[in-house]
Amino acid sequence: MKPVNFHNINLRVKKFMTDKPLVVQTGSGKPEYCVIWLHGLGADGHDFEPIVGELNLPQNLSVKFIFPHAPMIPVTINNGYIMRAWYDIKAMDIGSSQDEKGVRLSQKALEAMFDEQLAEGIPAENCVLAGFSQGGAIALQAGLRLNKSIAGIMALSTYLPMADTLESEKSAENKNVPIFMAHGDSDPVVRPELAYLSRSRLEQQGYFPEWKEYRHMQHSVCAEEIGDISQWLQKVLVPQA
Repeated sequence: MKPVNFHNINLRVKKFMTDKPLVVQTGSGKPEYCVIWLHGLGADGHDFEPIVGELNLPQNLSVKFIFPHAPMIPVTINNGYIMRAWYDIKAMDIGSSQDEKGVRLSQKALEAMFDEQLAEGIPAENCVLAGFSQGGAIALQAGLRLNKSIAGIMALSTYLPMADTLESEKSAENKNVPIFMAHGDSDPVVRPELAYLSRSRLEQQGYFPEWKEYRHMQHSVCAEEIGDISQWLQKVLVPQA
């Protein structure tokens, strides 16, 4: 495998963040918590914006939801068509032939967004990294490797990328990080078998993901899942008295 040039990755992180992310706040007053939520292939940061209101979070839970926009890149599986993507998809079997360079680049970009929240005064332990499909893969990739303890990782309809490197790269700070994994049992894009394997690989590495599976749900989000997300967020984001 060709070695990854981290110097070039660092130089390109800013290019990944040229589009200003969408920000939605719940509660009142200055945000004490943040959720950085990455969309899936071909979507943009507006994709999950409507869900914030449906979470019905308590008023005393002041959360900044950040919805970044992935860069426009050619995607091999779609005949090189240029679309928003966190990394390239090279084959129908998305668990193989992974775009390590693209994954690493988006990992660095997400870490930079996370650092911005810390600079604005939100503690690391009050931050959740979240994502759907490709976005969930990057949330897992970055969150499990961060050297600061975070509130949790939310991985929706996704899988664990670069699983073979996790053992050597995982951070001690997030060895006990809460992980919420949700998947539809009829997902034709990220097949349930890949999600099961991802959950198993996480468990083998000592993590304890909370697993939710929804009957007849394809590559999407359902009302029951939104309720489960709300409950999980209220569990990992504890409002101040």
